[in-house]
Amino acid sequence: MEEKKWYSLRVISGKERAIKERIELEIQRSKWDSSVTSVLVPTEKVYKIRNGKKVVQDRNILPGYILVEAYPSKFTGEIIQGIQNLPNVIYFIEKNNPIPLRASEANRMLGKVDESQDVGESMLEPYLVGETIKIIDGAFSGFVGDVQEINEEKKKLKVIVKIFGRGTEVELNFMQVEKQS
Repeated sequence: MEEKKWYSLRVISGKERAIKERIELEIQRSKWDSSVTSVLVPTEKVYKIRNGKKVVQDRNILPGYILVEAYPSKFTGEIIQGIQNLPNVIYFIEKNNPIPLRASEANRMLGKVDESQDVGESMLEPYLVGETIKIIDGAFSGFVGDVQEINEEKKKLKVIVKIFGRGTEVELNFMQVEKQS
């Protein structure tokens, strides 16, 4: 049995999902289904704190690229041309004769996607030590403080808040603070 390989397809940045859906649609209604087995937009889950709420979104790991998995012997000129002629598709790496990604490259990219699904999400705009933040929830709501320590695992910050002219350390979770604009 022939082993499937991953190919890198260059596309217009921002159009990755639409192109993925279009390729999948073409696979369903054409004879590509025996050669192209999977289409993937490499993304990871990230979040922002917006108005005190956690907003989760997918962020492209490789903007402007889609990964296409296919059987090399069946991935011929007609299918390659068909995909490259779709709107917003630029070309496969090595245009008319795409070279599959090395197993290590494909595994690294796919591993990053899998890791992101397992771990949960990471913060899109992480807090930095020394950064000034505003407390928006809890007993110290309305106070401004400086980030002293960050615990990404527990999603907590140690913040120094000035109360009556003296610095006081408070521990807050990410949802209780927002970046100072």
